[in-house]
Amino acid sequence: MLLMSILILVASYLIGSIPVGWLIVKLFKGTDVREVGSGRVGGTNVMRAAGLIAGLLTAAADAGKGILAGYIAGALLPGNLWVKLFAVILAVVGQIFSIFLVEKNEQGRLVFKGGAGGSTTLGGAIALVPYSWIIILPLIVLVYIGIGYASVTTISIAFFSLILFGYQAAAGIGPWQFVIYGAITLVIVLYALRPNLKRLAEGTERAVGLRAYFEKKLGTRRSQS
Repeated sequence: MLLMSILILVASYLIGSIPVGWLIVKLFKGTDVREVGSGRVGGTNVMRAAGLIAGLLTAAADAGKGILAGYIAGALLPGNLWVKLFAVILAVVGQIFSIFLVEKNEQGRLVFKGGAGGSTTLGGAIALVPYSWIIILPLIVLVYIGIGYASVTTISIAFFSLILFGYQAAAGIGPWQFVIYGAITLVIVLYALRPNLKRLAEGTERAVGLRAYFEKKLGTRRSQS
């Protein structure tokens, strides 16, 4: 059982590490998405590099990685919540710190690149509680459109997962272990988005949704006046 648990966890990290966004941009545009925008390989930056369809495909595939990791864990070790829990967490870790996207920084140190982990976090939540997307997805769409920052939207996925699983545990309709998933993924995502959080504090973060629309309109009016 120990060997099987280790194999599942390693496989989950490798599944999460698959750079779907990088592959899709290569297929659509023949370019390296790491040289565009934030340099990440998640849906938002893929959308910048190769358009809406490419971005949506990437987001769906990244969510699928979390679902797949949970499915494999559940199929091979049914009833073992801990292995399933850490399998989906490691899928998120792989999405953010991909072993297939290792680079050297200016100091010569190896750096693991990837996405911000939002879609895979949603996929992991679905793997734990299949109907969770019905609650979480509309909320994150509202955050994306209303608050208007992709980074805040990504953080909100882990946050809403934590709130949902916390409520279920408190109400006695879900295992308390799933609360750990929400807490750990929230910490991981916050760590991955440190540059974005800094830009948010400075007021220089790139806007999306309605915020971007109104900022563009306001900027156009100012330039015309």
